[in-house]
Amino acid sequence: MNDTLIHLDNVKKIFYTDEVETHALAGIHLDVKRGEYVAINGPSGCGKSTLLSILGLLDTPTEGMYELNGRPVGTLKPSERARIRNREIGFIFQAFNLIGDLTVYENVELPLTYRGMGGAERKKRCQEALEKVGMSHRMKHYPSQLSGGQQQRVAVARALVGDPLILLADEPTGNLDSKNGEAVMDLLKSLHDNGATICMVTHDPRFAQYAARSVHLFDGKVVEERTAQ
Repeated sequence: MNDTLIHLDNVKKIFYTDEVETHALAGIHLDVKRGEYVAINGPSGCGKSTLLSILGLLDTPTEGMYELNGRPVGTLKPSERARIRNREIGFIFQAFNLIGDLTVYENVELPLTYRGMGGAERKKRCQEALEKVGMSHRMKHYPSQLSGGQQQRVAVARALVGDPLILLADEPTGNLDSKNGEAVMDLLKSLHDNGATICMVTHDPRFAQYAARSVHLFDGKVVEERTAQ
């Protein structure tokens, strides 16, 4: 089995607006192996979120090659991209993106509902995911009844519940104070220690240090890579 989960070869992203070309990504080469924890960092506007959108099949490269789990995904139809996002990718967003009128349990269950999974299997997976993030005692609560740190834990459970190949985290601590931010980072580290593959975007160098490898972007290019000692 190929242990490279993500392979990007010369990936470029150009945004066109009123005769202006913005080169958000200027030829990215990147491999992420199974079980790896990679932080993508760099200043605001360097292309981090654009890169994560492409990795998560929310956007397509202007040119270049993207292979996920050994197959090219650049030219897939929207329905196939949506299927892969639902089954193979877990997203953790800065703004939590929980649905306010659903309970914690229902929020975590939602991605499985889209798969048409049976009720008993959904229940088992939701309970396991909420236990992993220490939130099973809050499953009947609504997001408005939780702190920011608790909401992000629920969002992590929702990302985990479908047993994805990779977790993509976009500034997962961006809306949290430092104590809750560290707690979420500790949670991600424990998930990685238990085998999860994680790719995280962060502008905070303290949190980048949690990852085994950090990739520094500047002006849409990888300018430096560091492996944790």
